[in-house]
Amino acid sequence: MEEYKGLITKVERYQNILANTIAYRERWDSQLRAQITAELENMLKVSKLDGKIELQDKVRHLEFIVLSLGSEESGISEIINDKTDKPLIKNNGSLIYQQLFNGKVQVMIGYPYIEGFGEPHPPKIIGIYRPEEIKSPFLIRHMEDFIKEITQWEDFDDDDTPLARIGYQTSNLPNVKPPEV
Repeated sequence: MEEYKGLITKVERYQNILANTIAYRERWDSQLRAQITAELENMLKVSKLDGKIELQDKVRHLEFIVLSLGSEESGISEIINDKTDKPLIKNNGSLIYQQLFNGKVQVMIGYPYIEGFGEPHPPKIIGIYRPEEIKSPFLIRHMEDFIKEITQWEDFDDDDTPLARIGYQTSNLPNVKPPEV
């Protein structure tokens, strides 16, 4: 029996994780989804931030809550001809709480982007949490992080550190002297 001790320990851990998944999913359904939604709605109200909260629930146990700042004309337009411009639409960013396959919750920031103007920046993963870890202070911090990130996106300029800049990081390349001719 001693030679099976490691195997038994691993099986017990596996079974514990499966039980946690069921418990996490039940908690999402019974309270967490409503808790996150209510807290986000309250933050929008208190901060006077114009946003909308949507529940995406087309797949059970892979649901997500999206706080979206909506979309609008970006102020940039494609010139079609002398009389016609086609406005490019800007999506203003989103804060996402996504239920993962194991019942944990992944929190992400969807950056603003302008449709038809480059590729959107990949979402930033803030973290993955067990349902019991998601408390009001965490939700507030997530919102603060979201506002900080989208503010930096909106205020992009050359004052950013070289590693934070968009584009080629030429300042990180070694200085190579061209060959003399």
